[in-house]
Amino acid sequence: MIGKMKVSIMTGIRELDFVERDIPSPSASQVLVKLHYVGICGSDIHYYENGRIGDYIVKPPFVLGHEAAGEVVEIGAAVVNLRIGDRVALEPGIPCGYCEFCREGKYNLCPDVAFFATPPIDGVFQEYVAHEESFCFKLPNNVSTLEGALIEPLAVGFHAANQCDSHVGQTAIVFGAGCIGLVTMMALKARGVSRIFLVDILPKRLDKAIELGATATINSSMQDVVKAIKNMTDSRGCDIAIDTAGTEMTITQAIQVVKKGANVVLVGYSKTGTVNFPLNLALDKEIDLKTIFRYRHIFPMAIDAVASEKINLKGIVTNIFTFNDIRNAMDKSIDQKSSLVKAVIKISG
Repeated sequence: MIGKMKVSIMTGIRELDFVERDIPSPSASQVLVKLHYVGICGSDIHYYENGRIGDYIVKPPFVLGHEAAGEVVEIGAAVVNLRIGDRVALEPGIPCGYCEFCREGKYNLCPDVAFFATPPIDGVFQEYVAHEESFCFKLPNNVSTLEGALIEPLAVGFHAANQCDSHVGQTAIVFGAGCIGLVTMMALKARGVSRIFLVDILPKRLDKAIELGATATINSSMQDVVKAIKNMTDSRGCDIAIDTAGTEMTITQAIQVVKKGANVVLVGYSKTGTVNFPLNLALDKEIDLKTIFRYRHIFPMAIDAVASEKINLKGIVTNIFTFNDIRNAMDKSIDQKSSLVKAVIKISG
């Protein structure tokens, strides 16, 4: 397809502009996707507000955005399974395919992965993108492209739920009721976990958690989390704790509220990169402590969970902005956290 497309570029801290670029041409193994929706992720906000995440530093002009879905409008000569008109969710990371981690099937750990909106790789706050067919997943007729854009964060939630082998009859607690906390809670429910408690300090997010199926919530700015869980579990504690907040306090509380032999999964990144936690208590309880990095082999599972109505992905969206209003969307995602849970950009469609 020959022509120009609109692209939103980050030109500095909390600065966005629009430019025109050539519509990309797909290689033999790629498809060209006209993007419909792109979600705003916490990492996008962090780059926009701070210009970096750890060693990943933005060098403007830079394109943010990695939670995407749209319609295939052109296919490469070697494309087999997708056709023009198919609606797809895009898995944003392309691994090398050759390293030891890729060969083991743990491609999310590939050191040479090219991941949308991770410097120096541009993201997809733009109208079109060429992407590998094998990382574009066809959406069933009953799954919208709005939901398709949210498959990416849902994949994070499923990876966390899978890491702790969650199942029917268990009790879980999730720290943080932002987008990742909410999709983690929904993934746990889809796997059959019987009771799930959500912890946060923002009432709007806790209300959303109840709306989406949490058993109960705890406002940790007003309640003692450890005492509350003790009361709600008859002093037994939880089988699973998943921390999406990444704070020293929540990691410590996660270890405190689980029973002996429980699973604790760390998802959220710390602002400092270093935290202290009660090691002796973790040893005494013989907890199984795990971490996650993105996801692997999850998109088909996540799409099926939405298609079978086990998960209400649309329910996490509180704000939809037009592409032209993207700067306002980013600013509100930072400045109005008390009322905005999840924002999505409508690019087209």
